[in-house]
Amino acid sequence: MNDWTAIFETAKPYEAEMIKDILDNNGIESVILNQQDSSYKLFGNVYVMVQAEDSEKAAEILKSNHCE
Repeated sequence: MNDWTAIFETAKPYEAEMIKDILDNNGIESVILNQQDSSYKLFGNVYVMVQAEDSEKAAEILKSNHCE
């Protein structure tokens, strides 16, 4: 995943799913990288990743949807 960059970070997996859906609906491919501990949800975060060349457009989409 060298050419992917994190565009959103959260401790709540459902928020990452919503952001991924917004990006996908706007034509930006995204993936979710869940680095939360499976036993203790207090440790680790969930990241929404996009291709590096799409990061600026993705940031603008999230900003326009008040998802900063």
